[in-house]
Amino acid sequence: MPEQHSPALVPETFAQRARMARDRAGLPRPVAGGLVGRSAEWVKGIETGTIGMPRLPMLIRLATVYECDIADLTGDDRIAAATYTKTAHPALPAIKRALTTYRLAPGDTEPESAEALSARVRQAWTLWHGTGDHRSRVAALLPSLLADTQHSARVLEGTDRRRALIAQAATYHLAQLFLSFQPAPDLVMLTGDRSMTAAQDADSPRAMAGAAWYVNHVHRDANDAAEARVELAEQASALLRQDDEEDVARWGLLQLAVALSYAKVGRAGLAWRYWDRANDAAHRLGPDYAHPWLIFGQGIVDAYALTMHNDLMQPGKALEVALSLDVGRIPSATRRSYHLIETARAHGMKDEGVAAVALLQKAHRESPETARFNMHARMVLPELAKTGPRMVREDAHALALDLGVPV
Repeated sequence: MPEQHSPALVPETFAQRARMARDRAGLPRPVAGGLVGRSAEWVKGIETGTIGMPRLPMLIRLATVYECDIADLTGDDRIAAATYTKTAHPALPAIKRALTTYRLAPGDTEPESAEALSARVRQAWTLWHGTGDHRSRVAALLPSLLADTQHSARVLEGTDRRRALIAQAATYHLAQLFLSFQPAPDLVMLTGDRSMTAAQDADSPRAMAGAAWYVNHVHRDANDAAEARVELAEQASALLRQDDEEDVARWGLLQLAVALSYAKVGRAGLAWRYWDRANDAAHRLGPDYAHPWLIFGQGIVDAYALTMHNDLMQPGKALEVALSLDVGRIPSATRRSYHLIETARAHGMKDEGVAAVALLQKAHRESPETARFNMHARMVLPELAKTGPRMVREDAHALALDLGVPV
């Protein structure tokens, strides 16, 4: 007789499905709770059934943190998390085409010089960090920049080819940032990998350090093991010199990457040990230093301390940092907006809806597309619009509509 297999057991209750999703994500209860603005006891409550299935906004948060669909939690396959949490930028199809189109024959087109490519990349970074709709502005440049850096890296030789590859790696960083919070996780992974490949082909320690910073973001957002992210950052750090300003900035950025990785998984001691190293690098560079496109400097180091406290479920300490934080020291509208949203996240964890909405409004004014494509902003506004304090519901509702979030 043929061997018979028992059918796979499908969790029957929301509590069972929530526990399975968290286990698959590899997140301890305290970390999972902190990422959705709740306690470890609350996570235990929904996994044991003492707390019932939460409303849709919280389901969206859980699905996002656990990297699953809402259907995996509710058992209803008609609902998908991406439907609610991610909105596609109109330029996404064009960027996708640019990333998946290959010029297999060099042809007769003269390659652009490495110097000209570098200037165009610098211009694109200026647009990314500037005010206004930074994603849309950069999206208009990316397709041709991707094609031209690819072509020059293939045709040029020697030092010029290495410089073209460095420009190509930085272009992939821009593409990766554009793709963040877009419904295209495969393309985010693709750009991260390509940036590191270009940096290695250029044999440039600085380019590899920059690629490691952005690859670290990819894997941290995907909840991959912290050890792998730390190892990559450590390897890239070892290639840099301590007597060169540019190298020190990239070294400090990698220490910050490790600190954020450890904070994401709740390992506070290691997280603050590496933050101290980043802080030391910022001090060595001086209070007014900021890298022209990586933006590393004292302002960023201070601001990420707020994010680390949030990830470590310490909203009170995060707000203490926020009180002394001068986001004006950060020469990037996109970064200023992000850290304002992080301050709103801390207030939200303390159920301070008035402050949270006010900060989200400020973040939207600072950089509209940063707020529009930020996952936290998109998740919390519908809940605040319906169940928040009476005095903020109207503001939350209006801002949600501005961001294109269904309420």
